[in-house]
Amino acid sequence: MDIAPIFSALRRHRLATMLIAMEIALACAVLCNACFLIACRLQQMHIHSGVDETSLAQIKLDCEDCNEVDLNARVLSALRQVPGVQAVSVINAVPFGEHAGTAGISLDPAGLKHGGVVDFYAAGPGSFEALGLHLIAGPPPAADDYRGMAEFVPSDASVWVTRALATHLWQGADPLGKEFWMDKFHFRVAGVIEHLARPGGGEGGPDTREWSVYVPALPGKHLSGNYLLRAQPAELGRVLRDARAAAIKAAPEAVLDQQQSRTLPDLRSGYFAQDVAMTGILVGVIAALLLVTALGIVGLASFWVAQRRRQIGVRRALGATRGDILRYFQTENFLIVSMGVAIGMVLAYGLNIWLMLAYELPRLPVYYLPIGVAVLWLLGQLAVLAPAQRAAAVPPVVATRGE
Repeated sequence: MDIAPIFSALRRHRLATMLIAMEIALACAVLCNACFLIACRLQQMHIHSGVDETSLAQIKLDCEDCNEVDLNARVLSALRQVPGVQAVSVINAVPFGEHAGTAGISLDPAGLKHGGVVDFYAAGPGSFEALGLHLIAGPPPAADDYRGMAEFVPSDASVWVTRALATHLWQGADPLGKEFWMDKFHFRVAGVIEHLARPGGGEGGPDTREWSVYVPALPGKHLSGNYLLRAQPAELGRVLRDARAAAIKAAPEAVLDQQQSRTLPDLRSGYFAQDVAMTGILVGVIAALLLVTALGIVGLASFWVAQRRRQIGVRRALGATRGDILRYFQTENFLIVSMGVAIGMVLAYGLNIWLMLAYELPRLPVYYLPIGVAVLWLLGQLAVLAPAQRAAAVPPVVATRGE
């Protein structure tokens, strides 16, 4: 098909053509970035916690004036007597719960070689096994690895780091025996864990979500009031209800944190509730934007069909088939959409750069652009199909008498 007449017709309708092309450009930019944001949200929501979530729950008590050693003794004794409890231990935080040990680390005592901001899991005896952590290097913590707390971690401790953190700090070198510091606190790596998500889930960006350190610690001062429960998945809900009642009875002076005293699946759901809502909003925005774009294409094509009835009739009288008329409008739409997506790809990257600067999002992968272009090309062809079919169905005699 000769497209020169199509370009000539579009030049005679510059304003309408540019308006539709800019609408398509905006749709392309928003579509690519919205789909990328949805993919990022879904990736965060499917983060591997590294623990046996379906078997774990947390009990959190707030007690400002309590004797920490006495509080632990009473609550641990009460929780161990709850039917169905397989293990109970003191821990400062759990995945998808509240932060408790976030701090910056360095690879030298002077603090000149910054290693990043990590989360420390300070946990008592039995917690490593209760969490269900998977070791990939080194032995599990031994009894003498559990040491007393100095502030929020032991001052000189053997620790277990995640593979992601070890790779970040030592770039493929054997991490066992490596050292790092956090202010005056010194740590030596005794083992490597396959996965252990930070308490804040996906916070800190995709590359930092597993920058976690497990620190064996003895319950007592600076480590009390937060308890990890393990039970059979089928019984976990009932065990948690009984454990909450037992904890309140054992420590009536303490306040039970209702929001944090939940199963880990519930904590995960609560943590990612905003992400689920945001994903739904973005899906709605995409659907509305595509609908408006399709309606704009339909409206413009229908207007042009009405204006060109005489032209269509003349072409039909000269021997043009219905297929020729149909291809004419589809080709015309394809050219308009192509102009729009060409501008839209530039806008998509501009919008992504703004999102990177404003919200620290990663760079938009290149493959999102051809996907967005293909979707809009397909949308344009489907939207113009009905008006083009109406144009192709106009009989030559009726068309020539239309004006």
